[in-house]
Amino acid sequence: MSTKTLRAAFLASALVSLASGCQSTGSERQLAQFKAGPEQACYDRATQPYTFVVDAHAHFRPFGGEAVPYSELIRYFQPAGVLFVNVFGIGQMFSAQSGCQRFSLCPTGEIKPTIRNDVINGSNALLHPNSDLHLTLSMSFADLSEPQDVMQKMDLLDDEFGPAFTWMGEVNLVKQALFKHAHRATEPAHIADWAPFMARLRAPEDGRAPMPLSIHADIGSDQAPTQYLHLMENVLARYPDNPIVWVHMGLSREQTKMDPQQHIAILSRLLDAYPNLMLDISWRVLYEAYFRHAAIRAQYVAFFNRYPTRILTGSDFVAAKGYKLRDYRREVEINSRVNQYLSDEAFRHIALGQNYFDLMGLSYRAPEICQ
Repeated sequence: MSTKTLRAAFLASALVSLASGCQSTGSERQLAQFKAGPEQACYDRATQPYTFVVDAHAHFRPFGGEAVPYSELIRYFQPAGVLFVNVFGIGQMFSAQSGCQRFSLCPTGEIKPTIRNDVINGSNALLHPNSDLHLTLSMSFADLSEPQDVMQKMDLLDDEFGPAFTWMGEVNLVKQALFKHAHRATEPAHIADWAPFMARLRAPEDGRAPMPLSIHADIGSDQAPTQYLHLMENVLARYPDNPIVWVHMGLSREQTKMDPQQHIAILSRLLDAYPNLMLDISWRVLYEAYFRHAAIRAQYVAFFNRYPTRILTGSDFVAAKGYKLRDYRREVEINSRVNQYLSDEAFRHIALGQNYFDLMGLSYRAPEICQ
């Protein structure tokens, strides 16, 4: 048997183990609770946590320097009530020679897309199989301004790890926070050149389900509220059949004062026009700038209740060395506070993960809400 065949066999065994649903003691939530069947218990919102069960936006690798060791990091999720996790790298990183440990500590210095952390994440998933979680490996290397290299690197990951990677992202269409680090908004002409890899994401060659693409695309800034909206509209118009997740609902630290009615109107228009578009509501900026204010929160809760099947949850936790379980728990709790106000239908689909299960074609099922 060839080395490649042996590696593929080992990978298949590891992935089965990752999603097998074996239970561990001491946790209120376990994968078995999300198995469909007559014995599945309902979920009592009055006594059970409002925190999300799916972290569809977790960065296992930092912008630079050392990460939380993988074997330690995967022990953070279940104690925080999270059972389903997207294993993101970072869309762009400092060079290994820069010495930069964290984005906040290096206000300048070039950041470039790299495949480095995807290889590390894939390797760690093989070396540390875990039966208490369902992990989804995501390719985060793609440079949307240089799409000619994306297919080659997808081949590299598939050759090395077989069918392990079933998501792509988070990738940056436009991220103003990185403008001081040599990042620029993707030109519309380059979006047209995505066609080959977008076709492959829609229909992977080995029969995998369509691979969602998580895109960071700032709508604008407080000074120019819709300056970059045309870029995301361009993507959606060109690739309406691709499952696309618009992370942070298009908001950012550069846009913390957008009129909620204007924002919700934009999102509603695009959700109505593009059935394969979903939003993720990760990142504490959304809570700090919008959801913590009762009048503003009420507008977004009404929006989520109106589109209960189009929203994904996430922490946007970046696992830089030095962060601990308490830090991850804090991000989960803050990013989950809006869940308390959702209708039962929206809570089941969003907080309990049914939207994620449907998007990924998983056999898991969110419990019904107790009446």
